[in-house]
Amino acid sequence: MPPQRERIIAGAADLIRRRGLAGSTVRDLASHSGAPLGSTYHYFPRGKQQLAAEAVRFAGDLVASLLRQGLDAGPVAGLRVFLNLWRQTVLDSDFRAGCPVLAVSVEEPPADADPEALDAAAEVYTAWETLLASRLRDHGVTADGAAHLATLIVASVEGTVAMCRAKRDIAPLDRVTVQLERLIETAIDA
Repeated sequence: MPPQRERIIAGAADLIRRRGLAGSTVRDLASHSGAPLGSTYHYFPRGKQQLAAEAVRFAGDLVASLLRQGLDAGPVAGLRVFLNLWRQTVLDSDFRAGCPVLAVSVEEPPADADPEALDAAAEVYTAWETLLASRLRDHGVTADGAAHLATLIVASVEGTVAMCRAKRDIAPLDRVTVQLERLIETAIDA
């Protein structure tokens, strides 16, 4: 991938996690990454939805990579890596940034265009759930139990990140961390 294209995608992911997709124009996304507007349209001829979809996949892949590394040490370790990533994101941004996948997910898709960014968000959530469920199954959790717990983990984390931003307080994430760790330990011991 050309470095300028990658820089535009990374910049778009950062701006979307701060402002949301509706609050960002293609011009804003280009400017935030330091790229000329013409380059943005060159690399993303379908416009904002294409760029947002690529930004969501980019962020999703980064998170999945970190999650995978953490899960190599076990489901609880993977959970801690996943939660710590969001904890640091929220704190380092002074509660101004969350997850670009969530930001795209909660917005109305365009009525006149393919909801490419929303489709990408669904793909990312599925990938995270699949990764978590696989590792839970590897540690003895039933297939159904692993799938349900993986969905609960992703939904809890994404929702709690939003709560932390709204409350400007990290305590909800810390409380959810404790409860999810207990649920994982219980599922593994069952």
